[in-house]
Amino acid sequence: MRSFVIVMVCVVTLLAQGVHKPLASFQVTHGMASDIVYGDGLLYIASDAGVVDIYDTKKQIKQQTLHLGKIKDFMGDEVDSKIFSLDYLDGRVLILSQDNNGYSRLHIYEGGKLKPVFDATRHLNVIKAAFIDKERVLLALISNDILSYAIKTGKIEWSMQASQSKFSTFALNGERSGVAVSDESGDVHILETKTGRILKQLSGMNVDNVFSIDYKGGVVLTGAQDRRAAVYDVQSGTGYYKQASFFVYGVGLSPSGKRAAYSCDMQNNVTLFHTQTRQNLGKFRSTGKIVNKIYFIDEDRFFILSSAPSVGLYDVRINSNIKNSMIQ
Repeated sequence: MRSFVIVMVCVVTLLAQGVHKPLASFQVTHGMASDIVYGDGLLYIASDAGVVDIYDTKKQIKQQTLHLGKIKDFMGDEVDSKIFSLDYLDGRVLILSQDNNGYSRLHIYEGGKLKPVFDATRHLNVIKAAFIDKERVLLALISNDILSYAIKTGKIEWSMQASQSKFSTFALNGERSGVAVSDESGDVHILETKTGRILKQLSGMNVDNVFSIDYKGGVVLTGAQDRRAAVYDVQSGTGYYKQASFFVYGVGLSPSGKRAAYSCDMQNNVTLFHTQTRQNLGKFRSTGKIVNKIYFIDEDRFFILSSAPSVGLYDVRINSNIKNSMIQ
């Protein structure tokens, strides 16, 4: 009887610890978090109210807040500029945001200065942007046209339409030599960033609109409306999926592609698993509603971005008594 009680206590304890809360959280100055990026110990959090908060993650203090200027909507009223996406490369932060009359604008933050790349006068409806290298950025339009844009000259080096379906999102690989583009069909197209040439199509694991995607270590991970988190081996084209109980709005891969995470239920929890063994490694609680992005900074540590005024930091090594500030 005593042994049975001990076993039951252990089981209850494990169940209580089954969903892990963030080790630390970072607040947004205004609005809700819309995207994040990390580089050289700094966390950049964009919001739908036109600000970017910059945190020193080791000291857990806010270093600076960038304010993008207000814009005019179709009615001529001044409104906040929603920030659509962020990217980081070699000390430079790429900021894509909404501009006047529904068009987009692009800035680069470098050396403490915010420099414009283009604005509404280019008449571009850009949904997402990322660095290809120091000289070029990748732009995705709502029409599913993907462009390579030269930063200095403003010229479009190549342009192609990934598919006839409506664009969803994209993710570059670690080397930025390839990009995985997803759409409402559930298919994924792998493009060469140097030329825009389609290298491969991945299909069969998602049968509905893909909300989120990541591409690391030769692995593509998608999250879709069909409540599936799909894993593809890019080289072989084979894949499998993890079934969730709710729409999979957010996914993320570790740098090696060996660990993956996806939003798994209506309680806004995130499941972590091994992409090769398919074994679940843990469950983590987001800081708010609707998980939109999961961002790994190494094999063990990751951020969860949700529809909330804060971003949570998590660590796979739950039992290692890591302090909140242990980010190098």
